[in-house]
Parts: sequence; C-alpha cells; structure tokens
Amino acid sequence: MTSTTPHPNSPSPQHFPVVIVGAGPAGLTVGNILRAASIDCLVLEVETREFIEHRPRAGVIEEWAVRGLEQRGLAANLLERAQLHTQCEFRVGGQRHRFSYTELTGHHHFVYPQPLLVTDLVREYADVRGGEIRFGVRDVQLHDLDTERPSVSYTDPETGQHQLVHCEFVAGCDGARGVTRSALPPERARLARHDYGIGWLALLAQAPPSSDCVVFGIHPRGFAGHMARSPEVTRYYLECPPGDDPENWSHERVWAELQERLGAADRPPLTEGRLIEKRVLDMHNYVVEPMVFGRLFLAGDAAHLTAPIAAKGMNLALHDAFLLGDGLVAYLTKGDAGTLDGYSAACLGRVWDYQEFSQWLSEVYHGTSSGDAYRAGTTLARLRRLFESPTAAAAFAEQYLGKDSGS
Repeated sequence: MTSTTPHPNSPSPQHFPVVIVGAGPAGLTVGNILRAASIDCLVLEVETREFIEHRPRAGVIEEWAVRGLEQRGLAANLLERAQLHTQCEFRVGGQRHRFSYTELTGHHHFVYPQPLLVTDLVREYADVRGGEIRFGVRDVQLHDLDTERPSVSYTDPETGQHQLVHCEFVAGCDGARGVTRSALPPERARLARHDYGIGWLALLAQAPPSSDCVVFGIHPRGFAGHMARSPEVTRYYLECPPGDDPENWSHERVWAELQERLGAADRPPLTEGRLIEKRVLDMHNYVVEPMVFGRLFLAGDAAHLTAPIAAKGMNLALHDAFLLGDGLVAYLTKGDAGTLDGYSAACLGRVWDYQEFSQWLSEVYHGTSSGDAYRAGTTLARLRRLFESPTAAAAFAEQYLGKDSGS
C-alpha cells in the first residue's frame, strides 16, 4: 500500500506513532497524554470543531476521574467552574428522601457538561500542546491492523484528496456508530447487548434548577429525572415508550408530566421554562470483548455503551483513556508493553461493574411503572432498604460515586 500526497500541514511522509479516530473525551484525553510525553499523534474527527464543542452530552464526572484529569494537567477549568454535588434525592409517593452520599463516603460528584470538557481538551491538545488534528474528515478506513504497520486512510475535506497515514497503533475512540468498532472481525469479537425496552425523553429547559441536587422521581406513570446544568438551564428526563416521537410531547404535556412525577408534598412546583432540546433515547447497553484487535485499541463508546441511567458513560471513557494513554507512552518511550497487554482486561473489569449497577438502578427507576405488580413491590422494597439500612446506603453510595482508581 502506498502513501498519497501528504497533508500540507503534516510531516512528510505521513507517519505518526499513534492515530486516534474520534475527538471525544476518550480520544482527546489519549492525545493529550501522548503530547505531554512529546509523542506525535494524529486525531481524525468527522465533525467540525464547533460541533464537538457544543454537542449536548452528559455532565456528571466521578471524583477519581477528575483527579486523573488533574494529574495530567487537564482539569484547571473544570476545578474552577464545576458544581460539586454531595447528595441526591428520591421522590416516591409524593415524599422526599434525601440521600447524602458525601456524608457516607467523604466523596462527591463533579457536574461539568461534556461540551465544556471537550472544549478544554481540544484547546489543550491542539492549541497548547501542538497536537495534529483534522476535523470534517470523510471515508475513514483502517488497514493492516493485525500487522506491526497498520495505517488509516481518509479524505481531506479541504483538498478532497485521499490521505494515507502509517502508524504503530490506532486508538478507536469514535463512538457507537464509528468505523473502528466495525473493523473488528466478527469471529474474534463478542458483542453482549442488553435492551431495557424503555425510552427516555431527554430535555433541556431554559429554566433554573428547582432543587439543589439531582432528583429521581419514582412514579407509576414513569421515571422522571432532574439534573442542574447551570443556574439558567436544567436537564430533565421523562420515561417514555422506546422509539417515541419527541413531537408527541408538547410543552404543556412535558411540564404536566414533570410536575406530576417529580412532585412532593412539601416542595413548590417546578420552575418551568422554554424547552430548548427534546430527544428520545432508547435505553440499551452493550459491551465489546475484547477491546483490542492487533494494533487497534478501542476506548469509550466504541467499546461499550452504558445507558444514561447511572451517568457512567463519560467516566468509563476517561478510565479507558487513562489506561490507554499511559500504556502507549510506556511502550513508545520505554518499550514496556505491560499496560497495553493488560488493557482490555483492566478496562472490562470496571465496565462490567458499571453495567451491573446500571441494570440494578434501572429496576429501581422503572419497576413501579412496569405494569407488573411484583416488580413494583420489589422496587419499593429496595428503596425502603436503601432509606433505612446504613449498610445498604453505603453500598449504594460506593457504586453511585464509582470505584476509586489509581489513574
């Protein structure tokens, strides 16, 4: 396979030790770790920079993940601007149950919307650390992954030319619908999938938060969630049929359901406002095993998807990125392959732990609205145990906050 004309802003001939496909939290974190070690790499992203910096995504980051970013010089803005959350609240049968997980564990959550984190990471990678990145690329393809000289080809949006980049490793960080996951040979990759059979209507409201913490509404009409995003904007969720059309949910219907499902006898009604986003998310999870094929290493949603039920997706992506970035640095600077050899197993341990918690929490959220009297009864039993047993509360807090990490 021969190389085409190099990109005008790239070294000649085109060769990078690492090509990273996807400029989300995982890919940009890996890129920053490599650049901090003076290792050249190329990030390829199909969207524009403006798009990835404004794409609405999750905002809950676990404390160990923030410490991992801080250790790598990537958390300055986050630490200055993020909200700290120390408790959450369940609303069941019109009653409030406050759950102070920081009192139980000494740890807390950071709330920092993913677009802000991506903006920080891409600025640090491209503008500060001098990392190479191509936005708006097309026709990305992977070649010779099972050899010591893999390559990645793409079409440059500025010139329309076909580019070929040789490398030593490819980091697949391009999400659930990207090209890197589909490059895995089906006979060597196992996809485990779980479909919850429910949807969530994801909403952004131009309205101040109606509580000082995350609120989970457990209601026979369906789950509802309240998550502050800023002093002026609040994220809400409403359980709905999978595949539902957002247009079925008028402004009036949305707020009527939110008021009903999140109502509490001793609290005023929610503060309403204009709905600036409405999307239906079908709740499902999947895990790809292994996360490595030859010189291709998957990270983030390319390897595993966790429904937003437990707010774990971005945290898993960062965990992968820490391990992969550090492993690549160890190999490329010292010839130490230990971390890369153990990468898939180390990632999947946490992945399956978070998958199990997501499944458990889904039953808590959705059991009472399932139409099954048995599931509704066991759901309420779980909640009583959570509210009344210090042991159960501590176990929940540990899983909700995420496992501590040495990353």
